Amino acid sequence: MTHYETLLLETSDGIVTLTINRPQARNALGKKTVDEIHNVLRELSAARESGVLILTGAGEKAFVAGADIGELRDRGKLEALAGINQDLFTAVENFPWPVIAAVNGHALGGGCELALACDLRVAAEDARFGLPETGLGILPGAGGTQRLPRLIGWGKAKELILTGEIVDAREAERLGLVSKVVPRAQLRDTAREYARRMLARGPLALRLAKLALNMSARAGLDAGLQIERLAQAVLFESKDKYEGMTAFLEKRKPNFTGE
Repeated sequence: MTHYETLLLETSDGIVTLTINRPQARNALGKKTVDEIHNVLRELSAARESGVLILTGAGEKAFVAGADIGELRDRGKLEALAGINQDLFTAVENFPWPVIAAVNGHALGGGCELALACDLRVAAEDARFGLPETGLGILPGAGGTQRLPRLIGWGKAKELILTGEIVDAREAERLGLVSKVVPRAQLRDTAREYARRMLARGPLALRLAKLALNMSARAGLDAGLQIERLAQAVLFESKDKYEGMTAFLEKRKPNFTGE
């Protein structure tokens, strides 16, 4: 796989851990990092394999502290319309594998928006979440105004965005923003345990379940039900469906192939 300047990649047993490696900048998302993450997603998709992707940050202080403010200050309306970070987080959300955010510190602004684009969020006890952009004279423009209310409800999302409040990991868990809070030393192992549980499922089923779930936030109920029905029809004709049900009847572990 390609060598990256601002990322670290580790692959083990179908689990790819992508670490944003800019601890001196609290892992801020500059354009270089954005481009490199896009490249990783393309490489993994092109490999035509199945797995789980874990996203985390280097160092002790931040998952991702946000966008690179130095770069952001110099961007104008054309860059805003280009949706640089918004496009990246949409690519993360639509990535065919399950994506887990292992939030090891501050996830503010773009960092929180990146976590929101993941399928699951596990947080260290000292993690912090917030969308403080209005204090900089802008709004959470990389999906924050859309994904946060769909996850935790409109009322609380408005409160957090309009006040810029930063919440700790336990409050984030209470709100439904985080699936599990663990001691920092257990964070990566916990994320990997979630990943292993997903890898034991049918890979095609995981891919289509993620697609159907994502569409539930974008389509009306009737359209969503049709998407669910079509996805199930595809799975009913798959080798994995026959293998999974045969293994259940034979009281053994299934041997899924993703076909």
